[in-house]
Amino acid sequence: MQKKNAPPLRIGFVGSGFIARFHLEAFLGVRDARISGVFSPTPAHREALAAEAGRLGLGPCAPFPSIESMLRSGEVDAVWLLGPNSTRLANMRAIHREVKAGRATLRGVACEKPLARNLAEAREMLRLAEDANLNHGYLENQLFSTAVRRGREIIWRRAAPIAGRPYLARASEEHSGPHAPWFWRGEEQGGGVLSDMMCHSVEVARYLLTEPGRDRHSLRPLSASATIATLKWGRREYARRLEETIGVDYSSRPAEDFARGTLALEDEAGNRLIIEATTSWSYVGPGLRIQLELLGPEYAMEYSTLNSGLKVFLSRNVSGEAGEDLVEKQNAEQGLMPVLEDEAASYGYTLEDRHMVGCFLRGERPEETFRDGVAVVELLMALYRSAETGRTIALPDPELEDYVPAVARGEYRG
Repeated sequence: MQKKNAPPLRIGFVGSGFIARFHLEAFLGVRDARISGVFSPTPAHREALAAEAGRLGLGPCAPFPSIESMLRSGEVDAVWLLGPNSTRLANMRAIHREVKAGRATLRGVACEKPLARNLAEAREMLRLAEDANLNHGYLENQLFSTAVRRGREIIWRRAAPIAGRPYLARASEEHSGPHAPWFWRGEEQGGGVLSDMMCHSVEVARYLLTEPGRDRHSLRPLSASATIATLKWGRREYARRLEETIGVDYSSRPAEDFARGTLALEDEAGNRLIIEATTSWSYVGPGLRIQLELLGPEYAMEYSTLNSGLKVFLSRNVSGEAGEDLVEKQNAEQGLMPVLEDEAASYGYTLEDRHMVGCFLRGERPEETFRDGVAVVELLMALYRSAETGRTIALPDPELEDYVPAVARGEYRG
């Protein structure tokens, strides 16, 4: 149990981009924590994020020129890994090195999704955390969405005991494309939209299908089947736009902007379960759309982020600059628009950060750990391998251990 009036958990951010700023907003709803440091390789970026943390009352927060200097400062109790996918393993190695050498003392490390670009990297992330005796948390925000948690609780409490457990989870996430160039580059990100967003869909579906009180690993994966395609951004006019705006060449090095996957699993009683996941960077609607369904013998649960309770209408006579002040990945500034009044809470970031802080302070294992991150990456690699080979992948598959998707190898042609 956490002691009364105990000092707050001092958190160091590694990364200062889009997701780091989402977490800053989330920490406004988290007690017993402050953002005390940030490392980003770009001085202006880390200084700006540190200043923003101070402005929000989450500091004082200091910018650091290296992850080592932040760890050795004595000002950080836990680290949130929020940088690009290509940097996560190197940063975890630095944390492991500093802790093992006695130059840093940490209560825990949390890592944004996905845990790594491939299964070999993901297993190394877990090994390093455990070898350094670090508590570890996997930051999968959709599990902590208030709607998801409330809906799951009702289904499993009211419906499943009477009619039987749920057997089908559908999860989709779509928007018009990522913010930063590295997301579009297969070798840096680890793939395309399947890696970037189906990690969300797979894990939130596993969560919905898992009986409360049981470990996520009580569901045994049986097979994976997937299709990927480049539907929008490989077209000449859109490939040219990508190159002009963010310097990404999709004409010669494309990544998939559409992915559909089906996973078959079974529970401990041998019940067959199915996950259907769809993700795309080729959806042009009001903004980011997350849709979830959970189906059982006599019931169903549905949730869509764009079916918000708040909407505004702006006529053609009201015009303004493009922005994302109504919803993430906003695509219009006029017409009837859904508004998410608190995106950090709606998407689950606030409860996620609150949960991780509490677990690290109390020395308890978080609900989502690096082990879950490894399991997700293994399923993503199975889906990529299915799409590449054109066949269903039976699980477990030893060939996934050193598999790198064609998109990340530079061999995918759309």
